[in-house]
Amino acid sequence: MKLKGVRIGFCVTGSFCTFDKVLEQLKRIIDEGAEVQPIFSYSVASTDTRYTTAADFRRKVEQITGKKVIDNIVGAEPIGPQKQFDIVVIAPCTGNSLAKLANGITDTPVLMAAKAHLRNQRPVVIAVSTNDALGNNAKNLGQLINVKNIYLVPFYQDDPVAKTNSMVADMDRIIDTVLLALEGKQIQPVVIEKSIQGRI
Repeated sequence: MKLKGVRIGFCVTGSFCTFDKVLEQLKRIIDEGAEVQPIFSYSVASTDTRYTTAADFRRKVEQITGKKVIDNIVGAEPIGPQKQFDIVVIAPCTGNSLAKLANGITDTPVLMAAKAHLRNQRPVVIAVSTNDALGNNAKNLGQLINVKNIYLVPFYQDDPVAKTNSMVADMDRIIDTVLLALEGKQIQPVVIEKSIQGRI
């Protein structure tokens, strides 16, 4: 098992269309032996969408991980002082969370988890999913690429014709990204083509 004994804080933000893929990866991470603590942003914890209800998604995540979701800032704050995790994963990471993380804003449980974990000089893995990765958020994405202890899951333009600024992480590469991040290495290539994503 590739992740046996690794303590992971698994954060989820509100890119609801990616939730099914995220659940698949969460199962894979557990199967690889990791100890996973789920952490939800406020929108994930409270928003019902055409993809799922908040309650049903929470139930699935808690069933997979065997842990109650952290869904408030007070619950996330001890992550740093207690050094609870070896690595934090944010998957999916919306453009909103990406922008706030790049600018030091800590107003959700996920952002508090990332901030608290980074204070210990430990890795944070980001799986972006945003319609403006090549628009207003491009500067934030570029900034985070250069931040120590932050690592990106390879991402691609998911619909370059209809949504020219949109980019989504290849969720199948989360485990590979985590394994290298634990060694202090960024998986490469970071930007991939949709036609070959998942095969690199």
